[in-house]
Amino acid sequence: MKYKTVKKVIGVAAVIMLSAVILGGCGQDEASRDAGSAGQNGAESDMETGSQTAGRVSELEVRFGDDGEPFMMQLEENETAEAIARYVGTSDWRLPIYERDPDADYDVMQYYDVSSRYDIPSDPETVTSEKAGEVYYSDPNRIVLFYHDAEITGEYTKIGTFDATEAFVKAVEENPVLEGWGNKIVQIARP
Repeated sequence: MKYKTVKKVIGVAAVIMLSAVILGGCGQDEASRDAGSAGQNGAESDMETGSQTAGRVSELEVRFGDDGEPFMMQLEENETAEAIARYVGTSDWRLPIYERDPDADYDVMQYYDVSSRYDIPSDPETVTSEKAGEVYYSDPNRIVLFYHDAEITGEYTKIGTFDATEAFVKAVEENPVLEGWGNKIVQIARP
């Protein structure tokens, strides 16, 4: 019995330390990012990133769960998507998936809260019809993914689109609950 308690305490401590390490890289402010890139001549080349066009990131890699297959999200050309891609460029995001809003239909969508340390601009519009694979931003700092077609009214800024293949929908639906966390995660990175 004592061994199981010690094992649980060590496991919780390990998760806390891992979380601190992961979130520690997310705390860079714009000034430190600018200072770090002062020696560069602006945009990275297409060859280095594989997803930039004239300095603009055009896609992000998303995995559902720690061991999930990568899916590419094609980004919209707007300030909101550009800000998210810029922040993801400073540190890959590992976001929990929440399913606690009683008004949300989790059979068609998921949402991921982004740390409030990121200042993400938005220009929301009333959206009433969403297609599977569409990704939106909503205040305050929330990314909303529709993995099935839906008729849901909300104030959103569209930030990207996935090819809603059968494999994509299955990955979203079968994303496992992360042991020790009690919820699922999504990872967002530059390719």
